[in-house]
Amino acid sequence: MVARIKDVEGALVDFWDWQSQGSCNTMDPEFFFHPEGERGGPRRRRIERAKRICQSCPVLEQCREYALSHGEPYGVWGGLSEEERNRIVSARRRGKTA
Repeated sequence: MVARIKDVEGALVDFWDWQSQGSCNTMDPEFFFHPEGERGGPRRRRIERAKRICQSCPVLEQCREYALSHGEPYGVWGGLSEEERNRIVSARRRGKTA
């Protein structure tokens, strides 16, 4: 049984390892997740700042695909805002049902 737990632990570490390599790893999460009630210009500027950080991230693709496949509802992930991810997920669903 112990060997099985170790296998699972290793698999989990491998699954999440990409996050430790992200450009955002040591940054304040407020750069990527909006505070309660943030709207308009301040929200757009925060999203654009977060996207600029993502542009040069070595794990941008892994982050983006994780957020899309796991339905991350909040924040900027892989250079995509919440609204952009929602559009992509909706388009993927339409493509699968068509």
